[in-house]
This record gives sequence, C-alpha cells and structure tokens, in this order.
Amino acid sequence: MYETSYHRAESVEEAAKKMGTAEGGKYVAGGQTLIPTMKQRLASPDALIDLRHIPDMKGISINGKDVRIGAATTHAEVASSADLDAVCPGIASLAGHIGDPHVRHMGTIGGSIANNDPAADYPAAMLALGAAIHTNKREIAAGDFFAGMFETALEEDEIITAVSFTAPEKCAYSKFPNPASRYAMAGVFVARTGDDVRVAVTGAGMDGVFRWEEAESALGSNFAASALEGLAVNEGEMLSDIHGSAEYRANLVKVMAMRAIAEAG
Repeated sequence: MYETSYHRAESVEEAAKKMGTAEGGKYVAGGQTLIPTMKQRLASPDALIDLRHIPDMKGISINGKDVRIGAATTHAEVASSADLDAVCPGIASLAGHIGDPHVRHMGTIGGSIANNDPAADYPAAMLALGAAIHTNKREIAAGDFFAGMFETALEEDEIITAVSFTAPEKCAYSKFPNPASRYAMAGVFVARTGDDVRVAVTGAGMDGVFRWEEAESALGSNFAASALEGLAVNEGEMLSDIHGSAEYRANLVKVMAMRAIAEAG
C-alpha cells in the first residue's frame, strides 16, 4: 500500500495552490482513468486534488451560437442538455454514447480532454469544432492542444477550466465502438459552416486524434457522403492491434465519415 491524501478544492485557485504544495499530486475529476490506473499500481500520486465541486468549472452556457462548457461538466449533463442539442447536436450525441451510464455520470469533458486518450471521443469534437481550451493560465486552440497519444500542451500544474466554440451550421459524430470498452475504434466528427468543413478522427490514428484534410477539401464543394467515395485514408498512419488491422481501421474511418455526413444532413 502507499499513502495518498485527498483534497476537495472549492475554487480553481485553491486547487492550484494545493498542487503547488504536493510533490507528486494529480488532479482528479470523474476519475474514470486515474483511479483504475492507481488500482493497477501504474500511478501512485501522493495527493489527489478533486476538481468536481468547483462551481466555476461546471455547467453549460449558450449565447446564440456561442457555447461554453465547464470542464467539470459530466458527459451525462452534456448529453441531456436540450439547449446544447438544439445548437450543436453532434456533441450532445457524442456524449450520450460514451461508455455506460456510470461512466457518463462520473466522467467529465475536461478530464477526457486532459487525458487525450487516442480512442477518446471529445478530442475529435474539439478539433472539428475549432474549439478553444481554457485553463487557469491561458486559452489554447484545439489544433495546438493535442500533441499525440496521451500528450497535450498542458503544463504540469495547469487546469482545464472550460471549453468554448461557435456552433456550426451542421455537425454529427459517428463511431464504431469496441464492443467491450465502448471506446472508439474509429470515430469521426464532421462540422460544416458554409464552405468550411472540418473532419476530425479519433480511435484510429497512430498519433492520436487528427484531421482528415483530404476529406475536408472534397466536402467543401460537395457536402455529401458520395464525395468521399474516391478517397482513401493512409493505412501507414493507422493503428494496428488485436482489435483491428491498419487496413481495417482505414476503412472504418471512411465508413464512419460517410455516416456522420449523412446524419448531419
């Protein structure tokens, strides 16, 4: 056994201060990744600083097309927000298909983004929506935030406080889930505003979430699933494991993209 102290922060400032006095502390929100990692003895922080109860990090605010979601907002809250579903149905649907009910009621959007699991759903949404990641120190564009598998631009003591974006005219997310974990073996978020189309892929790339720029170009002039028929994802950049080969994942990306486009309408 090893000793771990628990601190329930009431403000972002208090959380940062607690982290500053801990030799090997970790922030925790829903704990859906950190707690299992600790159980397996793959992590042994001397302190856990709980962010779940900080009021300024919770809730969803919408002003016209401008959306802001607090980092401590759970997947279930994102999925059940009728106001969010009205302006950005893609992200509400995405949240509703994460894991199982237990995971959705405990896991948070900030925790998912901070962990940047290569098969997590939210990173694809952040890239496709051109979101901004807000921290206690700065604002980071999603394109600059995700730095590879489990890697982000966050500094060690930095806290994600919220994400914000302007809702697109059309968007949708489609994923092929691993039947056991429900993580995406390939998930594609498509967002369109005018001729600007973004296609972001999770679960399939060797370097984590990425934008499929060739598909974006094709969809800019013809926003229809048929626009992707002659395209192919580079198999050399796809993951290959016991769940699926690189060739299989490359095909999944294309299929999920076509489904997302059809759903977006």
